[in-house]
Amino acid sequence: MEHSIIHPSAKLAQSVSVGAFTVIEKNVEIGEGTKIGNNVTIMENVKIGKNCVIFPGAVIGAVPQDLKFKGEETYAIIGDNVIVREYVTINRGTAASGKFETKIGNNSLLMSYVHVAHDCIIGDNVILSSFTGLAGETDVHDWAIIGGKTGTHQFTRIGVHAMTSGGSLVHKDVPPYIIAGHLPLSFGGVNRIGLRRRNFSNEKINEIFGIYKIIYQSDLNTTDACNKVEEDFPETEERNAILTFIRESKRGIIKGVHFETNI
Repeated sequence: MEHSIIHPSAKLAQSVSVGAFTVIEKNVEIGEGTKIGNNVTIMENVKIGKNCVIFPGAVIGAVPQDLKFKGEETYAIIGDNVIVREYVTINRGTAASGKFETKIGNNSLLMSYVHVAHDCIIGDNVILSSFTGLAGETDVHDWAIIGGKTGTHQFTRIGVHAMTSGGSLVHKDVPPYIIAGHLPLSFGGVNRIGLRRRNFSNEKINEIFGIYKIIYQSDLNTTDACNKVEEDFPETEERNAILTFIRESKRGIIKGVHFETNI
């Protein structure tokens, strides 16, 4: 911790290591086993969990880049086993959103130059590739993978186990279990490789294929397509996740381009 500046009120577990020229401000908590690199800035009201690695140049807990922010007490919260690579920026939450916090889940990887704006909620086991920029109040659900240089519109959501291609512009919600690509961003099939790696059975992947075939190829509007899925498919965790995600969408879901055949 030589040459670093740590506010007296900051609470660092005994096993935390801090590199040179790092600044840690007031009301910061850092859990056991976390390693903070050189030239890191951790601003006030930040909580970082256990066994995280913060690489040089990261700035965590800066005030929101939102003109509605008036200095209220808000937070940036990072879970356990999170890797934050070089020059990542994570802003705190806002009162205007009603969330008061920006949150990064457990076991997630934020590659170099990622920006996470105010009130974003990032799930567990998420990968945000380099130069990704998440606008305010973006939600990224568990196991999602976001390709490099992706930009999201505020309030958009990316579903569980979804994957976006590099350079994506996310203007609408990306449903669970799919691959999204093209310009404008569109449905490109089910994320079958990712699902197999996470031990989804072929039967389960085919179920997801069948659901999206109705949603994207039945010529029904979204509401009627969801109703048909509910009628045609028995209740499962995956079916419910897809239907709930789509029905709760405020911006609408991305459109379809093509559909792959079943495996």
